[in-house]
Amino acid sequence: MATGDRTARWNRYWDKKSRTYDREIGFFDRHLFGDSRQWVCSQAAGTTLEVAVGTGLNLEFYPDTVTLTGIDWSEQMLDLARQRAADLGHPATLQQADAHHLPFDDATFDTVVCTFGLCAIPDHTKALNEMTRVLRPGGQLILVDHIRSSVAPARAVQRFLELFTVPLGGEHFLRRPLNHIRNDPNLDIERVERFKLGLVERLTARKTT
Repeated sequence: MATGDRTARWNRYWDKKSRTYDREIGFFDRHLFGDSRQWVCSQAAGTTLEVAVGTGLNLEFYPDTVTLTGIDWSEQMLDLARQRAADLGHPATLQQADAHHLPFDDATFDTVVCTFGLCAIPDHTKALNEMTRVLRPGGQLILVDHIRSSVAPARAVQRFLELFTVPLGGEHFLRRPLNHIRNDPNLDIERVERFKLGLVERLTARKTT
C-alpha cells in the first residue's frame, strides 16, 4: 500500500476513533498513566504547543498563564477539543496540522508538549525534530507516552498487539522517544520517570541552542 493511501486510512481511523476515544483512554488514565497529564501540563509555561492534542483531554490541566496552541491531524478529534475548550472557558488555538511538518517558524514556542501521541505518529523521530525546531532556546520539551516495556513478557504482548494496531491505526507499542532525544545535540534531558513495568515514560528536556 502506498504511503499516502496508508496515511489517509489512518486519518479515517482516528476520525472514527474520536467517538469512543475519551472513554477508552480514560481507562488507561485511571489504571496505567496515573497523574501523567497533570504532571506534563502543570510544567508548561508561556506560549505552548501541544502536538496531537486529540480531543483536548489535557486542557483542564494547563495553568491559566499558558497561551496554548494545539494541533492534530484529525478534524473530528479537533471538533471535540474545541467544544471542550469552550465548555472549560480555556482559550486555545486548535488547528489541523501534520506533526511531521509543523506550520510554525523556528523558535516560536516556550514549551512543546506531547502526551500519548508519539505512539501513533508515523515517523515519531521526524515529529520530535519538528518539536525541537519550533522551541525557543531555553524552551522546554515535555513528553509522556507508553513505550517498550522493560519486562520481557510484556514486550512479547506488545509485539503481538502491534501486528494489529500498526496496520489498523498506525499505533506502536515498542517505541521509546528517549533514545532519540538522548542523541539530539540541541536538547539537554532534565528529568526522566519510568513506571508500570516500564510501560510508561515521562520526561522533560531543555533546548540548548
